[in-house]
Formats: sequence, structure tokens, C-alpha cells
Amino acid sequence: MNEEQHFMPWAGELLQAVRAAAVCLLAGLLVLSVTGRARAAGPGGEEARTTAAFGTGERMVVPLGRAVGIKMFSDGVLVVGLSEITGEAGSCAPAKDCGLRQGDIITHINDTQVDTIEQVQSVLQGLEGDRMSIRAIRGDKQMQLTAQAVKCSADGAYKLGAWIRDSMAGIGTLTFYDPETGAFGALGHGINDVDTALLMPLESGSIMYATVADVKKGESGSPGELHGAFQVDRDMGELYANTGSGVFGTLTDDSLTDGLRPVPVAARREVKLGGATILSNIAGDTVEEYAVEITKVYPGSGGDTRELMVKVTDPRLLEATGGIVQGMSGSPILQNGKLVGAVTHVLVNNPTEGYGILAETMLAQTPQTLEAKVS
Repeated sequence: MNEEQHFMPWAGELLQAVRAAAVCLLAGLLVLSVTGRARAAGPGGEEARTTAAFGTGERMVVPLGRAVGIKMFSDGVLVVGLSEITGEAGSCAPAKDCGLRQGDIITHINDTQVDTIEQVQSVLQGLEGDRMSIRAIRGDKQMQLTAQAVKCSADGAYKLGAWIRDSMAGIGTLTFYDPETGAFGALGHGINDVDTALLMPLESGSIMYATVADVKKGESGSPGELHGAFQVDRDMGELYANTGSGVFGTLTDDSLTDGLRPVPVAARREVKLGGATILSNIAGDTVEEYAVEITKVYPGSGGDTRELMVKVTDPRLLEATGGIVQGMSGSPILQNGKLVGAVTHVLVNNPTEGYGILAETMLAQTPQTLEAKVS
């Protein structure tokens, strides 16, 4: 079997995904369309983005820090832009005119469920310009719209005038594996669409074997990034949730946890200011431990996952990367033999510092997401 590899930087298009959040940049996954781009529905101060307690029982998980490829396919198709179509009667914008907006998720056209670009295109050609009902989700509301595709003068295809996306891929860092549930957590933040900055709705996805090829060192005002490659035909786990606290799934390849021991998960009250370490994969597929300092623990704020401030102090990591770079999001933070959290953000004007999410916040998602998957 031939192994197909894709080399790509973490940063690039990710900056577009978070352009609405002007003060922060994820230290995380480069998010790309698997098909290369969206396609039309026809043929020091500034930061760069990257809570619930468990109760009295002590949770045990395996900290990972391994870089993996992540590919995901959307539940429905995401509208990432609107455009005009030139037909026999001139220019028109069917998608805009019917009420579709950027960020809407189209789930059905008439009675047909659509999850891919190809399905949408097929339905439009079959209707040949007849009026159709579009079922879409906007935020937490379901919309019912009526539209009529237009035959494009340029290529004769029926088009709606909407740019849509159905898949994304990139490389990120695994945070932990939970032996009790068989689940893993990664990134410490969700995967957002690069055009709308909205959380990508997950239909299916997987993690793949990946290696880190090289590093662009971070400097003040210019965040660094890891460059890597992933093998699209070597799945190591299945995704089942994309949330604001991370992406979650189940492992199918035990080699990721070979020889690794579980550690307790620290509660918020146990996290102390001072020395800690992070596990990161900044070269090849080797995970190393690096010294950091926890400089602040933020009080719970009901939804804000920037719960820790960390500073890189390890000379090896500072020399190799300049501190925290994009691609390190999800790197586990350890203190006093316990998993404290994961790196999620890097400060643009000071790449030696960044934010993290508490491990208990990420772990709180795994029972919910597993239950949702089973049901």
C-alpha cells in the first residue's frame, strides 16, 4: 500500500479561522479543507488563540504529547461565503436572496440529506432549476428556506451561489488517553472553520500517524509554527466530538500508549504557581519533556478555557522553537506527578508565554461526548 503524505504548516490559514478574535491566536491545529479549499455549491499584549470539577474521585489518564494528523468531515455542509451567479437573465444571488448566511449549515435539500459537496452538486443538477426547500442550522436554530438554483452561463451547471465546505484536516497534539473510557482528548480547543471562525460540526473523523519535519522559530510579533506530515491512510483513532474544550475520540492503535503509565488528574485547587513540565513533539515522532512555569491560575469563568498562564523556561525548547509555537496546542502540562492541563494559546508579542486549559475541564467533556456518541 502506498503511503500518501501531505506536508503543511500549522499556522497559515488558521489565522483566518480566528480573525474574529483579534486578541488571541491558537497554538494549535492548522485547519485546511481536505479538498484544498472551499468550493461553490455547483460543479506582550496581543495573543495568538489556541469546567466542571469531577467530584472527589481521582481520575487516572495517560499523558501523551504526540503529534498526529487530524481529519474531519462535517455534519451537513458549512456555508463559508456567498457569491453571484451569471445566468441567462444576468447576475443573481440565489443563496443570498433566499436568506442563507455565512456560517449556516445546510443539512437537507428537499428530503435529501446532504453531508458532502458532491451530494449538494448532484441534487442541484437533478432539480434543474426547480424550486427547492433548504433545511439549515443557524446557531441553535433550524431554518427552512426556499431557493431556486440558476444555470450558470459559463459552464451550464446549476448553482446556488454559496461557497461550502464539508471537510478539514491538519496536524495537532494529543493530550491524554483515558483507560477507563478508551477516549482520548487533543488540542484543548475546538477546530474552527478557517473562513467563518465557527466550530466545525463533526459527522466523522480520525487521527492519523504524523511526524514533525521542522520548526519555524517564534519571535515577538511573529508566532512560530511546526511543520509536519501526516499519512492519510494510516488511521490511529476515531473522532466523535469537536468541542470548545478540545477534540475527542477513541484510539484504535495501542502503539500510541505503549510503555506509558497513567497519572492522576489535578483538580483546579491542586494547581500551584511555580515549576511544571510539558510534553511536546517538536521533531519526528519523539515526545520530550520540557520545563515551564505556571505563572497564573485563573478563577472559573463559565466557558473561557484560558485557565492557566504558562512560561517556557527550558533552554532546549527556547533554542528550538523560541517558546510556544503553533502546533503545540494540546501539549500536556504536568505538575507534582499529575496532569494539570494542556497548552492552548501563545502570546504573539512574547512567545515564551501562553495560556492553557485545565485537564479537568477537558476530561469533563469525555463522559458527555461518549454518551452522545452511544445515544
